Amino acid sequence: MASKKEKLHLATITILVKDRQTNAPEVNRILTENGHLIMARLGVNVQRHCVESCTAMITVAVEAAAKDVTKITKELNELYGIMAKACIM
Repeated sequence: MASKKEKLHLATITILVKDRQTNAPEVNRILTENGHLIMARLGVNVQRHCVESCTAMITVAVEAAAKDVTKITKELNELYGIMAKACIM
């Protein structure tokens, strides 16, 4: 018997990164591991003229099963200085 395919959803995950210079490598590691699900990525410097300890916001558009979106969001929220929220359509 063939296994049932999981339903894919369009979703966004918005990530607030405090102290971008320090915390970005771990965020990028998680996003890279899940790169096959990511359709687009937008990064914004919240403090436009900041040089050190800047806050950044990243929004990624994904097409994935709801459980995968939740897993990515949970992994990001477990990182120090990171807050992530998902919106599944």
